Amino acid sequence: MTTDATAAAGRGTVRRLAGTLHRRPRLRLTLLLTAPLLWLAVLYLGSLAVLFVSAFWTTNSFTSQVVKVWSTDNFHELLTTPVFRQVVLRSAGVALAVTVLCALIAFPVAFYTARVARPRWRPLLVVAILTPLWASYLVKVYAWRLILSQGGLADWTLAPFGLSGPGFGLPATVLTLTYLWLPYMILPIHTALEQLPANLLDASADLGARAGRTFRSVVLPMVLPSVAAGSVFTFSLSLGDYITVQIVGGKTQLIGNLVYSNIELNLPMAAALGTVPVVVIVLYLLAIRRTGALHSL
Repeated sequence: MTTDATAAAGRGTVRRLAGTLHRRPRLRLTLLLTAPLLWLAVLYLGSLAVLFVSAFWTTNSFTSQVVKVWSTDNFHELLTTPVFRQVVLRSAGVALAVTVLCALIAFPVAFYTARVARPRWRPLLVVAILTPLWASYLVKVYAWRLILSQGGLADWTLAPFGLSGPGFGLPATVLTLTYLWLPYMILPIHTALEQLPANLLDASADLGARAGRTFRSVVLPMVLPSVAAGSVFTFSLSLGDYITVQIVGGKTQLIGNLVYSNIELNLPMAAALGTVPVVVIVLYLLAIRRTGALHSL
């Protein structure tokens, strides 16, 4: 009898708790989000806080030991040294170039998968587009290294036209990063085009608009937030990348390489350099906020 009474009391407690959570959706949502938000605050925001704080420390020039003394010397050197400015501008330029190329390539691909291909083939095409994301990052980058190497597939393909491949350098870095992050641009554009009402296109045609005018006045305004949403991924991932440029970039230096090279010798300077992509990405997010892209993520 004691065991049965204990079990009945336990079931009653569970029912009361379930009833309380059912009547209070905000409490249920709070309990559901507490653990992941706490994890985010401790690991992500906490690490960013440590990054920003350590950027104001200095390094002993003789022992290379970190001296926890508040100083703005790292940021002063970052702003006044021409090499650092050039690397930051080059990194931002590479990220923008990758984003533009991804948008130009992704739009016709997404238009075909969303509006032209037969409905039964569309899911398979989307899976085919996303399949490269399942492959190893390093495998894909080294594959492009083989393609772009001297006598590789790029040289072999362009040889009949009297041309050669770009080799290793800045163009190779942009090309490889474009391949790596292209699916992140195709998917949101595909979703936007798939949800585009067909009657809008028919109405534009009935009113006498040609294909170009329909694209500018109907399609582009509705798809632009999705393009901006995809650019958040392509821009941020390209801006912080440092492995690709090490493998196919030749002597090219991006901000990620400077951070990596300063970690052992000058950790505070590496932290100061690491704040630059964070600031640039925050400014980029603020710039595209008005497009509605943040609501598409």
